[in-house]
Amino acid sequence: MNAPASNVVGCVLAGGLARRMGGGDKTLKELAGKPMLAHVIARLRPQVRCVMLNANGDPARFSAFGLPVEADLVEGFAGPLAGVLAGLEWARANEPDAEFVVSVAGDTPFFPRDLVSRLLSASQSPGEIVLARSDEGMHPVFGLWPVSLADDLRDFLENGETRKVLAFVDRHPNRSVHFNAVRAETAAFDPFFNINTPEELETAEALYQGKAA
Repeated sequence: MNAPASNVVGCVLAGGLARRMGGGDKTLKELAGKPMLAHVIARLRPQVRCVMLNANGDPARFSAFGLPVEADLVEGFAGPLAGVLAGLEWARANEPDAEFVVSVAGDTPFFPRDLVSRLLSASQSPGEIVLARSDEGMHPVFGLWPVSLADDLRDFLENGETRKVLAFVDRHPNRSVHFNAVRAETAAFDPFFNINTPEELETAEALYQGKAA
């Protein structure tokens, strides 16, 4: 197993609503006997110096995890980049030695255990953004973001014409890292498989029973 990256803060984008799963916080839905978010944190924590959560609303609902919770810093629904900005600003204020934030989705419990090390290894300059991709395509919510981009990202979100992730990424040096499908006993599946529906939650349960990596 790779050692934790001492210069990387982990940011879990944890505030998605489960509109297609009966409401509430999707990341708090139970999977294999514990909240989905617990699986995500358990995968991310060994890869980084520390973990924080991005979520709006009452942070007390995440108190059982014992992690700092940072809300979006820009008004309106600004999408995943608002969560990335919250992570960058939190890192800058609380972990001044950190050079990067890695963002992960709170509804994607099978992401690679070597995500951070591989994104870091691919980075070739201090200001470069590195995103994950798989056979299914790009996964821009899973990215390595230099803390030095915080001010530019805030300006982009507050004054830009779009809030699309790749529109911001394309303003900076960037590259992607390919991750192969994961093989469990029952199936091969995309490591960035995310859970949006009751049917997908059932699929995730089956993958855990099939000893998902």
